[in-house]
Amino acid sequence: RNAESLESMAEGKKEPISCALSIMRRMPPNKIEHHLSGLLNLIPEHTDELLQRVDQPLTEATDGETGRAYLLCDYNRDGDSYRSPWSNTYDPPLEDGLVPSAKLRDLEIEANQLFDAYRELYFEGGTSSVYLWDLDHGFAGCFLIKKGVSGHKYVSEGAWDSIHVVEVSDVVDGKATYKLTTTVMISMDVHKAQVGDSNLSGSLTRMAEKLAPLDADHTHLANIGTMIEDMEIEIRTYLDSLYIQKTREIVSSIRKLHKAGPTQGQPFTMNLNAAVLKHGANRKIDSET
Repeated sequence: RNAESLESMAEGKKEPISCALSIMRRMPPNKIEHHLSGLLNLIPEHTDELLQRVDQPLTEATDGETGRAYLLCDYNRDGDSYRSPWSNTYDPPLEDGLVPSAKLRDLEIEANQLFDAYRELYFEGGTSSVYLWDLDHGFAGCFLIKKGVSGHKYVSEGAWDSIHVVEVSDVVDGKATYKLTTTVMISMDVHKAQVGDSNLSGSLTRMAEKLAPLDADHTHLANIGTMIEDMEIEIRTYLDSLYIQKTREIVSSIRKLHKAGPTQGQPFTMNLNAAVLKHGANRKIDSET
């Protein structure tokens, strides 16, 4: 019976990866790196898989050859080195690091130029990077944007991190299939005497799939760019209604606009007046007798 019990427990036991992902979903989004580091210390044998499946806030580095900033993520990492999209080199240097094919590299260069213009128009600052890699039946890419805010009038520290992963299948009958997975992470810290210290942070992931024509007017980058633009607008609207508007609604519902204390309703006031009048009438009768 003990053997059967142990066997049933072993069968029902969850995989470490599933448990780790379940824990990460319940942790505060503004401390992802701290909690992920603790999990990696507990199960170091699953380091690569956890780094691939847990989205972290993006960090920046500077290309030593071009002097341009680029973003670090798991999609441009090979071991402990990261590839720059501007010079196509790894830092620290890596001789046999993964790089896209020559044709895909040309597309990656064009994508970085276009996405850099998109970031400047929509975010008015920040950093963007695009990384592409070959697949057996097409290619895939990661489109990254990071915009930080510091010392703003309303936000002391804040950041917007968007990660768009696109998988493009081979062209069939002049059409290609695009699968997009987007994760957006936001964080806002407020440190003011009027409101104290507060933090509002969260993340949201959405997926989309599209079958689009591929021709001179509808290139891969045009189709991908349209999907990313539509997805970011949708997520930005949803985050505004979910986090900002809901927080404002909750705060407004608990505010006290009258400093004189709580006010009583009209029925209570009428009952109180009636009780006082009745008591006064009784006292008058007692004094007359």
